[in-house]
Amino acid sequence: MFLTTSGRLRGLALLCCALLPIPETTFAESTDYPLQIPNCDRVTTYAKPPERVVSIGQGTTEILLSLGLAEHIVGTAIWLAPLPAPLAYAGQAVPRIADNSPGFEAVLKTRPDFVAAQWINDIAPDQARVGTFAQFDDFGISTYVSPAECAKSDFSAGSGDGVRAQAWSDDLLNREITELAQIFGVPARGADLVAANAARIEAATAGAAALQARDVSVLYWFSSPEIAGEAYVAGRFGAPAWISEALGVRNVITSDEEWPLVGWETISELDPDVIVLGTMERRNLPGDDVAAKRAFLESDPVASQLRAVRAGHLIEMPAHSMNPTLRAVDGVEVLSTGLKDIGLTR
Repeated sequence: MFLTTSGRLRGLALLCCALLPIPETTFAESTDYPLQIPNCDRVTTYAKPPERVVSIGQGTTEILLSLGLAEHIVGTAIWLAPLPAPLAYAGQAVPRIADNSPGFEAVLKTRPDFVAAQWINDIAPDQARVGTFAQFDDFGISTYVSPAECAKSDFSAGSGDGVRAQAWSDDLLNREITELAQIFGVPARGADLVAANAARIEAATAGAAALQARDVSVLYWFSSPEIAGEAYVAGRFGAPAWISEALGVRNVITSDEEWPLVGWETISELDPDVIVLGTMERRNLPGDDVAAKRAFLESDPVASQLRAVRAGHLIEMPAHSMNPTLRAVDGVEVLSTGLKDIGLTR
């Protein structure tokens, strides 16, 4: 932890700072250029800070806003939910190119010198939804993909969300924050954001040992292509698994896939103590609607008999917090509070 010598009061102070974009003139420290950053099996070089960035993925956008870089953002894409209140003012003026993945030409029209992507499926070595590394290189545009994606052992296996051979952790989140801060020449802001997140995690995980002793088991339900069909639930190595580990609870799904499709007969056999329901504004799939999730759990002859359903142990969590982003830190807080509310913590 970063705050062991400064105590809870400093932790709370950093928590407040973490939720607000940091003014650009606050820090004197800067990056020595040229800067080289290893990223997805290549090395990217920056001769100076980018001036015009397109961020593809809400998670990446929120990191840039948290680092006080709103004025450099000339385009954004892929949105699941409104910005959190502390970032709403800074983010209200950022242009939105597309709610989902934008076209390559749409990105070029913003005349960026840097494109940062949350998902490897959008900017990749070979085929990609937006463009390949080489396509952007041809226009002199630097590209960066979240280290959380680069760390996948297979980018698109299974349901299409990829597979991990090693668990995601906040180390990868901290790396993304630190690298983006270095690229833009504001490393001290990155260090402060990392420290503030550590303080939030430390506060949210107080009392986790008691949960571990009770062997509380959890299922994370993101969405479903058909509400009564198989469900996209969290595998054992993604951000929800990290949330579970932070709080000392057990993820019942043991797949290496990020979001495997699992049937309710199988989930019934696993019979979790708690089901976490993803909430989002997106309505691409029938299972995106949390009200539809609840209605199914109450009426389906198999799902309604789950221990978590019969006990009312259903906790709503923004789906964005189930992704490996800053919101995963929020997820620790949401689940911690939810477990307390249903009486599973002291």
